[in-house]
Amino acid sequence: MPWTEMKKDELEKQYSPSCWSHRMSADDVVKAHVTALKEGTVRARGLAQTLLNVPYGEGDGEKLDVYIPRTNSLDVPLVIYIHGGYWQFLSKEESGFMAVPLIEKGVVVVAVGYDIAPKGNMDLMVSQVRKSVVSVVGQYSHISGLYLCGHSAGAHLAAMVLSTDWSQYGITPQIKGAFLVSGIYDLLPILSTYVNDPLKMTQEVAVRNSPSKLVPQLKCSSSSCHIVVAVAENDSPEFRTQSEEYYKTLEEAGLNVTLEHVANTDHFNIIERLVDGEYHLTKLLLKMMGKS
Repeated sequence: MPWTEMKKDELEKQYSPSCWSHRMSADDVVKAHVTALKEGTVRARGLAQTLLNVPYGEGDGEKLDVYIPRTNSLDVPLVIYIHGGYWQFLSKEESGFMAVPLIEKGVVVVAVGYDIAPKGNMDLMVSQVRKSVVSVVGQYSHISGLYLCGHSAGAHLAAMVLSTDWSQYGITPQIKGAFLVSGIYDLLPILSTYVNDPLKMTQEVAVRNSPSKLVPQLKCSSSSCHIVVAVAENDSPEFRTQSEEYYKTLEEAGLNVTLEHVANTDHFNIIERLVDGEYHLTKLLLKMMGKS
């Protein structure tokens, strides 16, 4: 059933990822998710050299954490990770977990902080992640390749980065690859749900911040980027539809895009498992960077 025909309670359930996990209850899967991300980040901080709370702008929330491998190689790819949490939860403080398998392969990982709602609105968050990418490119001009990874709301923000008109920034980041994991690419269905309560998006705000409506700009800005759209087997039908339709739109635009249905995962462990070097998506990311 298309979302336009769903009643509010059904739409809310479709956009409540914790209701769809087969592993544990809704409350428990969220708690376990936060614990997994925090533990992974603690591990990463023990393994890597870190630069924490590096400013990329003037705002209190405009800071990055950088995880640097112990390597003398000049062939260093860099992955920018944009966290999820429905634009209102989580932070960069538990977003370093994916550095665990990547730093030993000589990859720099940057976790981006941004002002979540209600402090930040959608326009501000999109502007902040774009600014963070410009800052990283300016600071790390010697890297061999720039890659993005975002989960859930972070996948939406990463897709918005790919859809940026860089002319106003004076720099065009050459993003080689992007991993968009269990994201939302059309914001209109969530306008009438609880998700929008702290965001307070109008229809106009939702339209201009929907990557599905910005594919011509993405084609102009990121035509050489290899985009992986990944979705969990146990994501809700509506989340799976979001990924499948965005993938189709990108493919029809002639972009280099791959759709990954990740078996035996839900909305949460599809990203948590990036802490593991043997996980399918970790291997795919390393292969994309020529580090497999």
